[in-house]
Amino acid sequence: MDRRQQKTRAAIFGAFSALLAEKSYGKITVQEIIDTANIGRTTFYDHFETKDDLLKALCGELFGHIIRSAADCTHTHGLYSDGSAPESVFCHLLQHLRENENNILGLLSSESSEIFLRYFKDSLNELIQKQFIGQNRRANLDIPEDFLVNHISGSFVEMVLWWIRGRMRQSPEELDRYFRSVIEPVL
Repeated sequence: MDRRQQKTRAAIFGAFSALLAEKSYGKITVQEIIDTANIGRTTFYDHFETKDDLLKALCGELFGHIIRSAADCTHTHGLYSDGSAPESVFCHLLQHLRENENNILGLLSSESSEIFLRYFKDSLNELIQKQFIGQNRRANLDIPEDFLVNHISGSFVEMVLWWIRGRMRQSPEELDRYFRSVIEPVL
């Protein structure tokens, strides 16, 4: 993708995110996205076939970036200028969420949150499968892996929502400690 296409795509994502912060997904029209992004209809359809495709791409980019960054603690975005990257992938993920890149916290708590929560949970499933279930599982070996993955990712999503509703009073390190103290005995 060339720079012009990247710039157009970023404008579409930005317009869509801004609209999602104001109203529910179902009430947003492609025309509103086009107007807000200040692009032509043909340009929109050159990038996305439907509004649903746009949503899927936006979620893939937002959550994919955060999950990949969390899984690779060498990719720190300047979060750890003092050189103290966290040991826990969950703490790293929470720190990225706290940075609130691309207004992800607003999207997770918006009218359209159920859509974003589903994509977030699906992205977490992959991370949890790779980082925990497939590696060091020592307990509850009679419980199906997909059940554990679903349970852990669902619990993490609910914790993030609790954190957002509580105005993020706890630090990522504190939340990470809470979360790991609950899930480590399960694994």
